[in-house]
Amino acid sequence: MDDHSQFRLLSKRRFLPFFLTQFSGAFNDNLFRNVLLLLITYTAGGLMGLPIDVAVNIAAFVFIVPFFLFSGIAGQLADKYEKSQVIRWVKLAEIAIMVLAAVGLWHGWYEALLLLLFLMGVQSTFFGPVKYALLPQVLTDDELVGGNALVEMGTFVAILVGTLAAGLLMGSEQPEKLAAIGVVVLAVIGYLAARKVPVTGTTNPDMTIGFRPLRETWNLMRLAAENYSVLLCIMAISWFWFLGAAYLTQFPSFAQTDLMGDETVVTLLLAVFTIGIALGSVACERLSGHRIELGIVPIGSLGISLFGLDLYFNMPANPVPTDWWMIITDSQHRQLAIDLLGIGFFGGLFIVPLYAFVQQQTPEPQRARVIAALNVFNALFMVVSAGMGILMLGVIGLSIPEFFLVLSIMNLIVAGFVYQQVPEFALRFIVWVLSHTIYRVRHEGLRQIPDDGPVLLVCNHVTYMDALIIAGAVRRPIRFVMDHQIFKMPILGGLFRLAKTIPIGPRNKVPEIYDAAFERIDEELDAGNVVCIFPEGKLTSDGEVGTFKNGVEIIIQRRPVTVVPMALRGLWGSFFSHCGGPALSHLPKRFWSRIELVAGEPVSAEKAAAEMLEQRVKGLRGSGQ
Repeated sequence: MDDHSQFRLLSKRRFLPFFLTQFSGAFNDNLFRNVLLLLITYTAGGLMGLPIDVAVNIAAFVFIVPFFLFSGIAGQLADKYEKSQVIRWVKLAEIAIMVLAAVGLWHGWYEALLLLLFLMGVQSTFFGPVKYALLPQVLTDDELVGGNALVEMGTFVAILVGTLAAGLLMGSEQPEKLAAIGVVVLAVIGYLAARKVPVTGTTNPDMTIGFRPLRETWNLMRLAAENYSVLLCIMAISWFWFLGAAYLTQFPSFAQTDLMGDETVVTLLLAVFTIGIALGSVACERLSGHRIELGIVPIGSLGISLFGLDLYFNMPANPVPTDWWMIITDSQHRQLAIDLLGIGFFGGLFIVPLYAFVQQQTPEPQRARVIAALNVFNALFMVVSAGMGILMLGVIGLSIPEFFLVLSIMNLIVAGFVYQQVPEFALRFIVWVLSHTIYRVRHEGLRQIPDDGPVLLVCNHVTYMDALIIAGAVRRPIRFVMDHQIFKMPILGGLFRLAKTIPIGPRNKVPEIYDAAFERIDEELDAGNVVCIFPEGKLTSDGEVGTFKNGVEIIIQRRPVTVVPMALRGLWGSFFSHCGGPALSHLPKRFWSRIELVAGEPVSAEKAAAEMLEQRVKGLRGSGQ
């Protein structure tokens, strides 16, 4: 097995018990909920005299209400107390609830089961924040994406298996009694796994717990809004759940009405969609290079919409009765299955980096409460999704394929808004594309760059792509200092503006730009950010490292910070370099070129000087160009 594969985490004591705990919980939730819905539909013939459709929707609503009521308190508990202990409390509560549920199932007390479904929602509400807040405490930075990928994969596989198991149980002679035994056994397994979850320590032990449910939920919203980038990521995650709920809710009617399919078609559609999400979640870790890569998120959103559009345009013009085998063997029906697989796959790519970003960017003492706020937004968006489905299908009168088309178009609009508000998404997307098409980038020594605090990077300057390559390799956001003329270029100028690049020019020609640049650099370093300069002041004209100007010394004199020398190798000859003529004036001669970015040992402010740093960079660059 690849040493860097996320699946290696399943062999680690710090992750496997947690994974089994959350998997068994998601499995049990869906087994119990689906068995109850099927019993209400096919055995009880309704609930409390209500029509079946109304009863089923009430049951779904009962499960989701606790997320609005108790997420605030759940987030506080997870931040205040040690997380493995909270998990064990929650899993003990699950055993108690499931024992009562087993009695209700055994005796057919469906009204009582509705109350227990509410309690299961409460239990899930308290498990959600601690589940995601625990991951950054037990995983390293380069494991966080892989860990989230496994959690998402496990969650959706558990949803699928729980749903299928409920259907299989309903085909038995005594489904109520088998389900009663199953939910208790799963709850006990979850608790036993939870006992092995490692102790993590408390993150905010002095917090005072507030017991005003709605007020605490409102406080969560305010807390989540403090970091605008995190808030927009939360909105994007909730939008995914909006889309997922919209698709999953319509599968039964879609299969029956638009595909003229039997119950096996519904199961197949659910399985294909869920497996797609699981595969996308797993692929995300590989595509991101074992790091939080926001550049994959736009790829995910684009894929969701493209496959959604293809689904609409591949609907059979004259549907005929179908079963699961026809969906697989008939080319047109198979394309529909491929489209649903694609929507799920790109959904997995979309959601995993966002979860990891929220976890990483949220301060540890607040992390569980921010995750709780995320759960509230997820629940809210799923409720709105149900309302939109009723509006579009019931009031406006759209067909289900037309509804799916509307969702695909809305997804493009929402994605465009998010990327416009958080330019880092678009910038990282372009960096990711470059590093997977034109260049293959190998990194060396990047851990020399401090994880926090101000730092100045100095590097040789070979191409117009240097800043993007460095931005794609270094984990921390970087403010680059570059020639102001580059901002006049139609495409590159826009990219560097997105990256908050600092323009600079010659003091004797543009003194106001020159002075403003050093003011901006000082402000960024004072704020604890990373600044990168190319001390040669221009692209190399012969592939060699040019003379370093004294700008680096001016920066250090104003703000003494650590300096990390870096060197780019293998870029000379690129379409974006001056090799063979001015950059961008000749056709590209090579793609997927192997290049290297090497970082050397940090240099203290006292020792940093232009000539010494020039020699360090030349040494790192070596004889190659």
